Amino acid sequence: MNSARTPALPKLSAYTTLRLGGPARRFVSAVTSEDLVAAVREADAAGEPVLLLGGGSNLVVGDAGFDGTLVEVATTGWRRDGEVVEVQAGQNWDTFVAALVEAGLGGLECLSGIPGSVGATPIQNVGAYGCEVAESIVSVELYDRGTREVRTLKADELGFAYRTSVLKGTDTGVVLSVRFEVREDGLSAPIRYAELARTLGVEIGARVPAADAREAVLKLRRGKGMVLDPADHDTWSAGSFFTNPIVPSAEAEAVVTRITERVGAAVPQYPADGGVKLSAAWLIERAGFAKGYPGPGNRVSLSTKHTLALTNRGAATTEDLLALAREVRDGVQERFGVRLHPEPLLINCVI
Repeated sequence: MNSARTPALPKLSAYTTLRLGGPARRFVSAVTSEDLVAAVREADAAGEPVLLLGGGSNLVVGDAGFDGTLVEVATTGWRRDGEVVEVQAGQNWDTFVAALVEAGLGGLECLSGIPGSVGATPIQNVGAYGCEVAESIVSVELYDRGTREVRTLKADELGFAYRTSVLKGTDTGVVLSVRFEVREDGLSAPIRYAELARTLGVEIGARVPAADAREAVLKLRRGKGMVLDPADHDTWSAGSFFTNPIVPSAEAEAVVTRITERVGAAVPQYPADGGVKLSAAWLIERAGFAKGYPGPGNRVSLSTKHTLALTNRGAATTEDLLALAREVRDGVQERFGVRLHPEPLLINCVI
């Protein structure tokens, strides 16, 4: 671990986009894949709990912090072999996407502006504006903490589904790098999201220059406070806090009918594996939680631009945020009988 750094112990609030979270007991920054494997092996051998830190954009860490070793995945860079690009797990995601677009390579541009690191993307099958990384991932190289070996999982072994994979909910696999297939014609993936199609002035299914799609996505995300800006508290969030709920097919008609009767308006719904996907943002707003809805002491609130984002207004604690999350979750449950589930990883805290 010659190139690993062990700085003074920080609070996790310095490493998360929510700017929340207490201290870790030990901190290691791994700048190569070899360092990353060695750091995890060392902690495992000592029986030490491990928390892997990438961009910190999908983490909600309790005010008491993490009683174990925080391993910062600080590996960066990528290399291209024809239509396949292998990227290190710690590489900033949007910097990578921007470089692809600038090089005239398409396929990932609709995922522009998403904060965080590359290694996190396969874990929860990151997606936005009608695209998911599952459509482009070829394979993932990871360190298996169970077998203590480095191995490769192909895309069809990763169990991708809506905002999940076999890697989610377990810390057995430590992502070292991800291989993506890109498009050498410089065009975007087919545009599937209606709002994005309208912004671009094209029909659903059209392909446009990747740079045009990226610019349009960034414009839409900025309008919703979903592009990081230290001066804008609407971006002090973990992105969408709740996933869009999927109602099983057998229950969908009754649930949609009940919501329609209570709201007096058509319910946005989309086909999903095994059921119907509803819009969490739509449900939240119609349960009485408008943009900017405040939490305890006005230290947290729903974003003033997007109801799915819970934000730190500058002096919040994690418990403030969780209190607001519980209020929103329970309000939607009481009004519509639909349970919302958090999208970020909760560390040493619960809602």
